[in-house]
Amino acid sequence: MEYDVIIVGGGITGAATARDCAMRGFKTLLVERGDLCDGASGRNHGLLHSGGRYAVTDREGAEECIRENRILRRIASNCVEPTEGLFISLPEDGLDYQANFIAKCREAGIDAKAIDPKEALRLEPAINPSIIGAVKVPDASVDPFRLTDANVLDAQRHGADVLKFHKVVSLIVEEGRVKGVEVLGHNDVSTKKIYAREVVLAAGIWTAALAEAAGVHIGMMPSKGALIIFGHRVARMVINRCRKPANADILVPGDVVSVLGTTSDKVPLETCDDMHATPEEVELLLREGVQLVPSLATTRIIRAYAGVRPLVVADNSGDGRSVSRGIVLLDHEERDGLPGLITITGGKLTTARLMAEMTADLLCRKFGVNRRCETAEKPLPGSDGRKARFEDPVEQRAAIGRHGGEVSKMDFSQGREVLCECEQVTRAEIRYAVQHFGVRNISDLRRHTRIGMGTCQGSFCIRKVAVALAGELGDPSLADTFVKEYLQERWKGMTPVLWGDTLREGEYMHKVHSL
Repeated sequence: MEYDVIIVGGGITGAATARDCAMRGFKTLLVERGDLCDGASGRNHGLLHSGGRYAVTDREGAEECIRENRILRRIASNCVEPTEGLFISLPEDGLDYQANFIAKCREAGIDAKAIDPKEALRLEPAINPSIIGAVKVPDASVDPFRLTDANVLDAQRHGADVLKFHKVVSLIVEEGRVKGVEVLGHNDVSTKKIYAREVVLAAGIWTAALAEAAGVHIGMMPSKGALIIFGHRVARMVINRCRKPANADILVPGDVVSVLGTTSDKVPLETCDDMHATPEEVELLLREGVQLVPSLATTRIIRAYAGVRPLVVADNSGDGRSVSRGIVLLDHEERDGLPGLITITGGKLTTARLMAEMTADLLCRKFGVNRRCETAEKPLPGSDGRKARFEDPVEQRAAIGRHGGEVSKMDFSQGREVLCECEQVTRAEIRYAVQHFGVRNISDLRRHTRIGMGTCQGSFCIRKVAVALAGELGDPSLADTFVKEYLQERWKGMTPVLWGDTLREGEYMHKVHSL
């Protein structure tokens, strides 16, 4: 098998890069060791940055964010909820930072407006009533799973191939250049080689090890971020603390829940494959989070989780907050004398499309072609204007909200039964996910449909979902295994928050599924 470009990593950066490369006519392969959005792209707070968070310390990053914010609202409208955002100042923060914040936002082209604290409380009654200042910014909520799926679907529709559940065990280096990758499938006993003119590493924190094996060093510092999910939307807008970035200073509403984050701590590279939130991190997040929204102290917690930011550093000094979140594009032919290899890393969920454009531009120069980027203009699948309406059949409304125009590819004539009541997921949507995303278990299915991500966390639906999924995969005997795997995965996120309602519900879930 030979391609123009192989992209390693099925998160949002790899997915966006695959889309751009395919749209420019390159024969493209996307390789992912697990399911799409299985790493850091699926473990963040889902914030579509206005750039305000970076305006004071990183003007370039802030300008990138606001440009991409506007683009994604156009091309990925089905993945974005235009909540808008507030940066609030508490008495201990003072107002000096707010004044500088507004000035820096305006320099970066961000529409930041100071509003009266009473007006802020009218817009968002959940915020701390002790605020002394507030700034309105164009933040939004974005679903990283939908955004990644949409990019991959568009890449495939432009001719790209996608190879999931295949781990890149090494880069093929021959005659002094990278010529492809050697991969091992989850159920394979031997590896296979796939060749390409260029290989792009877009695997987040795992990029460093792949490059190192080919003799190329990338200074990368894993920065762990822990987050908490609350059982309902306690706020309508994104709420930020107007101060120097610190722990628990962002609350993001998304779908039917709210996400509080985040921490930032250096962790050993070898721990990145088994990342989870700790009770100590949860306690820290709650202690700070209630300063933003006091009702969080009595709001039900669903679970906690953690991801790893791929921060590129010159050395291993500094901490996770002092290191730049900027985009890093490395041409290893120019930098290290190793042709055939490119790395794209750093950045943010908000800037993934831009990172892909920069990578595809570099590939065009290397291939000697002149093909214009169109990813900022053409809508992604599902964002074609199809919105749920009151007159739509009730079983289709949630699916339209998640998939937009893609709902036309779902067969509701034989699949209108609702299997997950919290998220209103039907059998037709499960069948669609199997056919279009090759899901293998309920955790895969969750990323593509939100199965089990609602308030009951699967207590009432997972048995029915497991039976349906096993049937779609042609092996009904898999159902029991699916349930056990799913419950074990959910348990990891519940463990650090097992008190009060969460403890009672954990015991109830255990009772339901042990009968």
